[in-house]
Amino acid sequence: MSRFLMTRTLDENSAEAALGADVLRGLTSEPKTLPPKWFYDTRGSELFEQITRLPEYYPTRAEREILLARASEIAAASGARTLVELGSGSSEKTRHLIEAMPALDLYVPVDVSASALEGAAETLLAEHPGLRVHALLADFTRPLELPESPGPRLVLFLGGTIGNLLPGERAGFLKAVRAMLSPGDALLLGTDLVKDEATLVAAYDDAAGVTAEFNRNVLAVIDRELDADFHAADFDHVAVWDREREWIEMRLRARHDLSVKIRALDLVVPFAAGEEIRTEVSAKFRQDGVRAELAAAGLELTEWWTDAAGRFALSLATAA
Repeated sequence: MSRFLMTRTLDENSAEAALGADVLRGLTSEPKTLPPKWFYDTRGSELFEQITRLPEYYPTRAEREILLARASEIAAASGARTLVELGSGSSEKTRHLIEAMPALDLYVPVDVSASALEGAAETLLAEHPGLRVHALLADFTRPLELPESPGPRLVLFLGGTIGNLLPGERAGFLKAVRAMLSPGDALLLGTDLVKDEATLVAAYDDAAGVTAEFNRNVLAVIDRELDADFHAADFDHVAVWDREREWIEMRLRARHDLSVKIRALDLVVPFAAGEEIRTEVSAKFRQDGVRAELAAAGLELTEWWTDAAGRFALSLATAA
């Protein structure tokens, strides 16, 4: 019997239709917006991997520090035999947790990239001969049907990705996760924490300009997939801290008046000089806020771990 299985709920046509719908809605709104999930084509994923190694970008290192230090505690607290990871990507950090879970039977990575799922599975299956992998090629922001799996299950949502969702979206997402959980299951959630503005802005506007290239790459995705004529050189990368909402916004700011044709949508989008597209929100959190948002979704915060510098947190929550 094969130890690897992939279930697909996305194909190229559905991805292109979703991109078109997001671009049409976002670029005809006021202000203009684009969802951050479209950063991650092959080039965007490569750039993000570079970002995680930059001196300014602390979240990946801080989260890995917690996983290395607390993996055995997480494993013991969850007792998981099935690990479900939403937005799994390369599953690189998850390996630290899997190594601490000798009773683990099944890993269920969920991602929109088939190549990422296949690559991660190949590595994990070679390292763990007793492990099975059932990958889901799916968008975790849509309703998910998980495969039959032994309990207890631990659902992972790492990387601070929860912060890319607006408050209403977060509430809906956490309620959907709660609906996945059976008695004894748990959620392990990664959240970046509120800290000084200079540290936060630098993490999203590095000196080498890698994040700027990553941000502008979304325009290349639209050009390629929707036959548009964006030019990256027409837009500046901007990162700002919103003190009231306690989130970072990444934006693309038009350097001059221009118009962009998106032929696949039969759409012309005008930009005034200085007009911006918001491409990402990255909310930062405090423990009380995380506890309250989990509680509103029917989840109870039971464990809270941070890195030594208190920059990032992993929290364990169970059904209330």
